[in-house]
Amino acid sequence: MPLDLYYSPLSPPCLTVLLTARALGVKLNLKQLNLKAWEHLSPQFCKVSSMNPQHTIPTLNDDGFTLWESRAILGYLVNKFGESDDPLYPRDPKKRAIELDALDFSPKIFLKCFTQFPVAFNGAEFEPKKIHKITKAIQVLETLLEDQQWVAGTSLTIADISIAVTLSCAEVSHLVQY
Repeated sequence: MPLDLYYSPLSPPCLTVLLTARALGVKLNLKQLNLKAWEHLSPQFCKVSSMNPQHTIPTLNDDGFTLWESRAILGYLVNKFGESDDPLYPRDPKKRAIELDALDFSPKIFLKCFTQFPVAFNGAEFEPKKIHKITKAIQVLETLLEDQQWVAGTSLTIADISIAVTLSCAEVSHLVQY
């Protein structure tokens, strides 16, 4: 039975879940929600996501087991469908800690910087004084990648996928031009 994923194609956390599932060969039953139409607050979604009091996306429903935090979903997918020690989410405590540290970098620092630019989402005027936050985040990323190809070690991890999605969304929304 495929897992249901409630998502928006405009959401970097949702796209990270989609790419991770693809990397694992996991088939998802995709249920796209229009956030601008408040579909994540519709009675239908609220019923499905009764275990998700925030009514946020991504939301994963695996035969009644519900997760709604993207990083929890990523770990769940790799633990359930990945290899016994999948490099996407290593089991070794030290490797896992490094990977989790890098995974936290994406939403807490990187994505947060980009979401401060409403020009990307609703056409608001760009504020050049905020660009230093993005510049600093990119410098941190460049430091992480100085001596290695991947942010959390010697192979692709879900942290790399998350950061790549965030950068891609910034490029698509034309933030890179600033």
